[in-house]
Amino acid sequence: MKELTIDATVDNITRVTAFVDEQLEELGCPVKAQMQIDIAIDELFGNIAHYAYNPDVGPATVRVEVVKDPMAVIITFIDNGVQYDPLAKADPDTTLSAEEREIGGLGIYMVKKSMDEITYEYKNGQNILRIKKHI
Repeated sequence: MKELTIDATVDNITRVTAFVDEQLEELGCPVKAQMQIDIAIDELFGNIAHYAYNPDVGPATVRVEVVKDPMAVIITFIDNGVQYDPLAKADPDTTLSAEEREIGGLGIYMVKKSMDEITYEYKNGQNILRIKKHI
């Protein structure tokens, strides 16, 4: 397991992505799975940067774990910001046109659809969001 603790800012999304991609490349992760994970990082870390400590900036930890049989990567996002469960909101109605849909929620929906598992818990004052992708 490797982890990175960094300020939760939009500017740091590229550093977090590079950190995770380095681990994925060592595993020989398929390009499609890596792209899906990169999009998930952009959405999830971006949400932490925008909302967890607003208007202040605080730390976020990103942890990368590899599990075998079947081979998968688990990426955990941890912050001490405002408690928020992004999985609690109903999925957007994608049958509606973009004009008819409520604003927000589409990014989390895309993460849910592209990952094999996504979980959230609030524990000891921390938001803990995990995504799992089989590779």
